[in-house]
Amino acid sequence: MRTAVLYRHGMSAAADAVVVGAGVVGLTTAISLAEAGLAVRVVAAEPPGRTTSVAAGAVWGPVLCGPADRCWEWSRAGLAVLSALAGEPAAGVRQVSGRELSSKEAAPPGWLDLLTDRRLLAAGELPSGFVSGWRYTAPVVTMPVYLEYLVRRFESLGGSIEIEPVASLSGPDAPVVVNCTGVGARSLVPDPAVVPVRGQVVVVRNPGIEEFYINHDLSGYDYVYLFPHGDVVLLGGTAEDDAWDLPARPEVSARILRDCAAVFPELSGAEVVAERVGLRPYRPTVRLEAEPLPGGRVLWHNYGHGGGGVTLSWGCAREITEAVLASRLLTSFPGGPLPRSSPGRCRRCPATSGTGGARSPRRPWRRPAAAPASARTWPGSSAPSPAGR
Repeated sequence: MRTAVLYRHGMSAAADAVVVGAGVVGLTTAISLAEAGLAVRVVAAEPPGRTTSVAAGAVWGPVLCGPADRCWEWSRAGLAVLSALAGEPAAGVRQVSGRELSSKEAAPPGWLDLLTDRRLLAAGELPSGFVSGWRYTAPVVTMPVYLEYLVRRFESLGGSIEIEPVASLSGPDAPVVVNCTGVGARSLVPDPAVVPVRGQVVVVRNPGIEEFYINHDLSGYDYVYLFPHGDVVLLGGTAEDDAWDLPARPEVSARILRDCAAVFPELSGAEVVAERVGLRPYRPTVRLEAEPLPGGRVLWHNYGHGGGGVTLSWGCAREITEAVLASRLLTSFPGGPLPRSSPGRCRRCPATSGTGGARSPRRPWRRPAAAPASARTWPGSSAPSPAGR
């Protein structure tokens, strides 16, 4: 991914805040803090174009994440931001309509009520073999373009991205450190509750498909979905628990191409543009909280977004920004409690800065043993929580 920012190697100028991680969650957090007036640096082992985020589908929706009530609020904020960005071509966000289908009786998740254009499919609208489904319109994000947009926006605020592995979260020299390391938090924190969910996708030339398609049916860790992104279409996919390998597997790509072409024959023989793999950072609940560091500094954790990184990123960033601003106002009161995250919009943030690895369709999730059953169901829905983006 080409970016306008100058990547540096090694630590440089002092900052009010250092964000560790350059995926969609890290970049969004850095932008939110910088737009609130802080001097911010991003430090990451990999540039944005090599993070899990670049492999995302990615349609709005809080999937494979919890807790449900907080994710609902973060998602609502994210929907507002992404919908506004849909009018900005350079952001890579578009409003796209499509279908989700299931061969079993299923109900839409409750968070779909946040969308205005949604409806159940009638029996006559369901393809052969399916018994339930729904149609809706939501923001769909072309991740390579969107990540480049975020980098440019961050650079315009004076930010820089330093490509430098971080061995310890207490290492960055700043009053505020924000941990946005995704699946890397498993070893860096360490947090064994974080489990990688491997996703592989194939990008092909678009033969003219304009709507997304998601099949809930799961075969092992394989399923079928499709997201159009202008001249290309992203095809998927997989959701394999505790798999760490990043090279694309040829047999998986062949299966994805075969299954997608069975639904959309026009894809047969389509030119393959790219194969991508991402490790979704699944955790039973998103970790968004602060803890003290030596010298009166504060470490904020912002990871475990599962398949909802794009959807939740702005809302989580706003919570952290609001709490950091509040704590700066309270520094003249020694011994006061360490601020915790609080829901709400940072009043100093512009309307477009606020509340999101590979996209997974909504299907029954084979959760790791650590996940509580309550993490699988959303308010107002009898359907299990789907796998992630």
